[in-house]
Amino acid sequence: MAEPTSGTGNGTENAKSHFSKAVEEARAGALALGKEAQTVAEGYLGKLNQAKGEWSNEAKSRSEDAKTKASAFADDAKVKATDLANQSKAKTSQAMVGLSKLIDDNVSVIDEKAGPKYGDYARTASKSVADAAARLDEKTLDELGEDAREFVRKSPGMAIGVAVAAGFLFGRLFKKSS
Repeated sequence: MAEPTSGTGNGTENAKSHFSKAVEEARAGALALGKEAQTVAEGYLGKLNQAKGEWSNEAKSRSEDAKTKASAFADDAKVKATDLANQSKAKTSQAMVGLSKLIDDNVSVIDEKAGPKYGDYARTASKSVADAAARLDEKTLDELGEDAREFVRKSPGMAIGVAVAAGFLFGRLFKKSS
């Protein structure tokens, strides 16, 4: 058999050399593509972080606006509730004074029909209602609230009874109104 010529060995060497160069070029190309992809990805991440920061700032701004509006609404509601409570307190006091006057106007009839003993009870009741109206006028809403808390602490059973009776009366009033 014939022995391989030195040209064949040279061809293998050339093929190996070309293959090595191709692998090195592919590596260099892949490395360059990797660096380019990293640069593009970093650009997108930068834009994403910037957008995220803008969204976060806008969300914070809207949150602060909502808090400010809610606080203003709560303050307004508190003022209106206080005004309504003061008006109710004044009307209640006026009604109590009116009841006291009504009792006073009818004491003579009570004296005639039921006797002076019951007339005295009516006078005492009238004075008590008038005094309670005066105390109601003198006190602030905070003082009335503290008085109510003190009453509940001292007489929880009576407080529950009063609440049940008031609920019953309000229920009957609203049932008839409907």
